Parts: sequence; structure tokens; C-alpha cells
Amino acid sequence: MAKQQSYDVVSDFIDFLNASPTAFHAVDEAKKRLKSAGFQQLSERELWDLQPGHKYFFTRNHSTVVAFAVGKKYVAGNGFYIIGAHTDSPCLKLKPVSKDIEFGPEQATELNRVVKGGILEVGVQIYGGGLWHTWFDRDLTVAGRVIVREENAGSVSYSHHLVRIEEPIMRIPTLAIHLDRTVSSDGFKFNNETHLIPILATSLKGELNKLSSENGPVENGNQTDVNKAIDKTGTTNTKHHLLLLQLLASKLGCEPDDIYDFELQACDTQPSTVGGAAREFIFSGRLDNLCMSFCSLK
Repeated sequence: MAKQQSYDVVSDFIDFLNASPTAFHAVDEAKKRLKSAGFQQLSERELWDLQPGHKYFFTRNHSTVVAFAVGKKYVAGNGFYIIGAHTDSPCLKLKPVSKDIEFGPEQATELNRVVKGGILEVGVQIYGGGLWHTWFDRDLTVAGRVIVREENAGSVSYSHHLVRIEEPIMRIPTLAIHLDRTVSSDGFKFNNETHLIPILATSLKGELNKLSSENGPVENGNQTDVNKAIDKTGTTNTKHHLLLLQLLASKLGCEPDDIYDFELQACDTQPSTVGGAAREFIFSGRLDNLCMSFCSLK
């Protein structure tokens, strides 16, 4: 019986890991589990009427969750126990401007350098103390939160949405041995800024121009058109590759121009699993610190 209980806990933990590619997803998953356990969600914008014997939680910035239970015999001044864990893990976050932008002295020249050597690159920045060499040659995608601009009856509002693209859309490749002969003797050395850059796609300039003219700012060198696009989208279409915005919009059921901003990170598409000949290991990223986040919830 104890063995089966261990399997059940591990299986539940694997489900938690796979549902939590980012801190935002981890908090969302925690909210679902807390509600199913009888916790009541509170808002920091409202006065609380806490009752003995009840359980509550609140979130902040969609990336932090605080849960607590009030004892049936609790009185003001009594002590309490606290446990803490963090929902975030070292990762590669997409930069606020994830593609190179070059504005000329008088106008926006093509709005960007969308292609470098025929490759669309996505700018990322390291977050936390990660083992960054392990991010090379993996099937990567993006996940996080997106702020969507919505218009209704002349009024504009902004809504928060979680997103995760399941397909592997990016990769950080290493060079073939023929192009890096000293890697075996000198070790794998790389620069975080110039080498740790995921590739998104290859494309012809004409195809990119067509995409821009149909879905984003027109590449005609007209600064007025650029300013109009900036006023509407908060420069999203000029800060990020349109192809990436289209993938996100398709997932969210909106238009690329409706994406006002986002906070995304690269993540591995390989799911967490139990492995080993005796099935005694957990193969997964983000164990620091989703392991303690899960234990805290339990």
C-alpha cells in the first residue's frame, strides 16, 4: 500500500511539473489545486472577513501565491507556522525587444534587421543561475503570459492570458565538429549574448515583406505609418518577429495586432517523466524549486 501511495504522489508531481512550464502556469495550477481542496480566493483590493476554521489564498502578479488556514481555535496573537518556496526557475526569457531594430536618422529602415544570414533569431536573456550549456540542441518552445488588447463599443481594455505553444518552434544549435575542431580538447565555450540565441525560422525577404504588409507595419520607410502602428500595438509588431506573434495569436484566438505585450520564456518541449530501469528517477527541468512548491501544496 505504501508503495502504491508513493507512485501516486510521484505521478501527481509529474502532472504538476508538466502543467507548470513557467511561474505563471505554476501559480495557475496551484490555484486549481487549492480551490479543489476547499481554499477560498481573496482579493488584495477588498477587505477580508476571515473566519476561524476556513482556508484562504491570494495571488500577486500572477506569479506568487500565498495560502493560509485559520485554526478553529485561533485568536489574535497566537503563533503560526510558515513554509516558503519559489515558483520560478532559471530560464531563458525573451527580451523586451526580441528582434534587432534599426531606426535610421530620418526613418525606420525596414523596421528591423529581421533576418541574419537568412535566419530569424529570437533574442533572449538569462534569468537566474542556470546550467546554460544544457539549453543547446533542445526542442524549445515558448510559454508565459500575454496581455491582449480588446476593443468593445469604443472602449479599450487589456486582459491577461496564459499561453504555451506545444510544438518545438525554436532551437539553439551547436556547430558541427568540422567547424569547431577544438571543442573536444578545449571544452565547449560559448558567449551568452552571441551564441545563446534560439533560431525561429528561415525565410526569404519577400515572404517577410508580405507578412508585414498583411499583418503589421508596412515596410515603406514611412515614419507616419510606423507611428500609427506603435500607437495601436505598443510597438509589439516592431519589437518581435511577426511570425512569433502569429503563432501566439493563433493560440489565443486573436489577431497579432491585438497582442499588446507579453512575458515569455523558452522552455523544453520534452515532458517530465519517471525514468531509470527501476523507474526510480524523475527526469525533469525546474525541479529547483517546483519540487518544494509541490510539497508546500501537499
